[in-house]
Amino acid sequence: MLSSQEEFIEVYGARAHNLKNISLKIPRNKFVVITGLSGSGKSSLAFDTIYAEGQRRYIETFSAYARQFLGNLERPEVDQIRGLSPVISIEQKTVNKNPRSTVGTITEVYDFFRLLYARGADAFSAETGEKMVKYSQEQIVNTIIEKYEGQKLLLLAPVVKGRKGNYKELLLNVRKKGFLKARIDGEIVDLVEIPLLDRFKIHDIEVVIDRIIPNAEDSKRIIQSCQTAFSMGKGMLMVQALDDDEPIYFSKNLMCPTTGTSYEDPEPNTFSFNSPYGACQNCNGLGLVNEVDINKVIPDNTLSIRQGGITPLGPFKENWIYKQIEAILESSDLSLRTKICDIPDKILKILLYGTTEKITIKSKVGLNDYKTEFEGLFELLKRQLADSSNAAVYRHAKEFATPTACKTCQGSRLKAEALQFMVDGKNIHEVVSMDLVDLHAWIQDLPSKLGTNQLLIASEIIKEIDKRVSFLLEVGLGYLTLGRSSKTLSGGEAQRIRLATQIGTKLVGVLYILDEPSIGLHQRDNHRLISALKQLRDIGNSVIVVEHDKDIMLEADHIIDIGPKAGVHGGKIIAEGTYNEILEQNSSTAQYLNGHKQIEIPVNRRPGNGKSLTLTGCTGHNLKKVDLEIPLGKLVCITGVSGSGKSSLINGTLYPILNAYFFNGKKKPLPYKKIDGLKNLDKVIEIDQSPIGRTPRSNPATYTKLLDDVRQLYAQVPEAKIRGYKPGRFSFNTKGGRCEECEGAGIKKIEMNFLPDVYVHCEKCNGKRFNRETLEIRYKGHSISDVLDMTIENAVEFFDAIPKVKRKLVTLLDVGLGYLTLGQQSTTLSGGEAQRVKLAAELSKRSTGKTMYILDEPSTGLHFDDIAMLLEVLNRLTNEGNTVVVIEHNLDIIKVADHIVDLGPEGGVGGGTILATGTPEEICKVKNSITGKFLEPELQAINA
Repeated sequence: MLSSQEEFIEVYGARAHNLKNISLKIPRNKFVVITGLSGSGKSSLAFDTIYAEGQRRYIETFSAYARQFLGNLERPEVDQIRGLSPVISIEQKTVNKNPRSTVGTITEVYDFFRLLYARGADAFSAETGEKMVKYSQEQIVNTIIEKYEGQKLLLLAPVVKGRKGNYKELLLNVRKKGFLKARIDGEIVDLVEIPLLDRFKIHDIEVVIDRIIPNAEDSKRIIQSCQTAFSMGKGMLMVQALDDDEPIYFSKNLMCPTTGTSYEDPEPNTFSFNSPYGACQNCNGLGLVNEVDINKVIPDNTLSIRQGGITPLGPFKENWIYKQIEAILESSDLSLRTKICDIPDKILKILLYGTTEKITIKSKVGLNDYKTEFEGLFELLKRQLADSSNAAVYRHAKEFATPTACKTCQGSRLKAEALQFMVDGKNIHEVVSMDLVDLHAWIQDLPSKLGTNQLLIASEIIKEIDKRVSFLLEVGLGYLTLGRSSKTLSGGEAQRIRLATQIGTKLVGVLYILDEPSIGLHQRDNHRLISALKQLRDIGNSVIVVEHDKDIMLEADHIIDIGPKAGVHGGKIIAEGTYNEILEQNSSTAQYLNGHKQIEIPVNRRPGNGKSLTLTGCTGHNLKKVDLEIPLGKLVCITGVSGSGKSSLINGTLYPILNAYFFNGKKKPLPYKKIDGLKNLDKVIEIDQSPIGRTPRSNPATYTKLLDDVRQLYAQVPEAKIRGYKPGRFSFNTKGGRCEECEGAGIKKIEMNFLPDVYVHCEKCNGKRFNRETLEIRYKGHSISDVLDMTIENAVEFFDAIPKVKRKLVTLLDVGLGYLTLGQQSTTLSGGEAQRVKLAAELSKRSTGKTMYILDEPSTGLHFDDIAMLLEVLNRLTNEGNTVVVIEHNLDIIKVADHIVDLGPEGGVGGGTILATGTPEEICKVKNSITGKFLEPELQAINA
């Protein structure tokens, strides 16, 4: 029987951030959900208290020698935690954004495939498609005797194959070793006198090792001759019968019997794009190269070169490159003032790609004319892109390039040799390009396709791959491929990949803490995620999930509800127990779960303004010639299962088109045919979940420009005027007023090498960011640092008399962020909070009524109450005549939409088509709409 300490994780006196000295017992080896409003203290309890203490205890197990390099972690603000297991945190922000990182490398499945291909693959010749063979010494001798017995033949060592040169040195060395004859370009040549070869012609040279009429008695001689040939021919032997035109080749390595092409025996790193042994040399294993883009070099061909028509050259100036261009143009009776569209193609080609012919540059000061070759603008930019030693030059050149698939490896990232190794007719790139559903089926069918020896080698590897791919399918990621770059993964996808990896490790006795794993997951796939979480629990682990999803709460063993409100009004445990016990409570969460509170459906859907935006022929990623019509002046939801093509259609195709049209955005949209209706809009705003800043210096006050107004205000304080302080004095990003010890950050970063970086308070300014003189300037008794420490809720009251500041604060309050402090570091904001800060920044601007807002899962991190508040904001934007397009899985948002575009029916290759469009009621009537099936009970519950 477990003791009390063994049954529970006991937390006493937790005070991190807004927690109100709370104490609680969390059952061990159970599936526990922590819920509550955004900012109520869920993450403070789960991550900043329980996980932080687990991490600190782990560091304390290191030796004193190791700890001196790591520094000491501060103890979290908690009196005591008892019964704590080793802790693993699976957060949304932990995905590796390195371009070399893929789904396959993160999950380590790709490592098993590399091993499978290194040990169990067949090699095929790139020239003939024949299966490569590998001979033992005994097989070679027996083959020569059996095939050529009684025939005159030469045993040759190939030393040069298809290369230019005169090879005098090589032939001299061959003669010194005692070999008197060689076959050069098919002719037997005596080496008593070294022949003169044309250095500019391609040659084949084989050294004659032996001339023999083979029989069984000569096997010893043949063995010795073969060994000599292999030594001189670098593992290759060529046998030429005198009465036969075609030679045959033998090699100890893998070899094409027809052409003699030989491959080294494969190793796992032969198939690694992160190793110099396997990576494509052109793109260095990235699969992409920066190609100079003519549309970026010449964005407007109606301008002349002197007017800046060729963007990389910048404004006209009397420099060398402009003189060269001027000379080329004048040779054809053109000038720098000629419009680029009027320059003949032949001349424009010379300007872009250069010429080897000498151009004459006439002196304007009476000196001799100068003749030179012209490199060409494209070649100049390519050279600058290839030279990464000068960062400024490289950045400048990169502005005029577009990442495109490497032509050498066709985007596979690997050398050509690696792609000639096949398992069941597929090379490793073809395998990692299959979606996980198809890959799983292929892996399960693979043992029946392999030979006896291959199966003996590969059976254990296949089992490991099958197991890991199964885990990825369990958490609803069947639409991904192993080759998918980690940079393109959403926070929820990355988190579920790490969850699947952890299931595969089969650790026991661990406390797992997850941050909203249901993000980006359609309701249909929720049961898979819940099953995975339960599996972690059932093998002997404790699972704590910070979550708002109703289905996950329903399946939890224990729920902890924190509130009652956010920020300073939260931080208390207001309900605790099983799902049924929570239903009987009076908390906000309980009221939404038991139906006492609900998000209302509008009585009448908005009719819109009668205009629309039409996008046709979208084929990016898995989209299958999709035609999209978005009615303007409505709240439009883009729905569908995970991987059905929502992000490809909206974020990958529609937004880049609009951004390029309105703001000259550089991002290239995915393929499409045409777009109509752009004249019905005047701008587009994308509000995604990317951080509002990547350093602790960024915060809501800086992002919304509110701090600029506050700094102006502080510069007007009489004391500041007397001292001559300008607004810049009150900036923590410039010298003068900031604390120079931490350079205005208020914190210092301690790099932890193989652990996440740790931030500690600056001891000099105690986290206040500014120096003593700046802090002496006060408005209403508060310094600029005090203002940054205020919650938005308090700041609204504090700046009540300053309309310009108050207006921006009210918008932050309207989107439910009243609990944040103005100076809260951007690195501590969740994706949902960052998105709402951006939303507030847009709300504070004057609306034109012709704007399209694009939001990607704004419900992330939001409680039911927060979603109600978010919907008020989205409705406000839409009621002003704007169009709001939301990619969403949350049914509370979908059910209030005016128009829905539902994609599917599945993810990956099984998706990419529009299943249904219309109001939520119309979507429910479409039989093959998975979203409609889940939406119908929601609408019926409301109507009931």
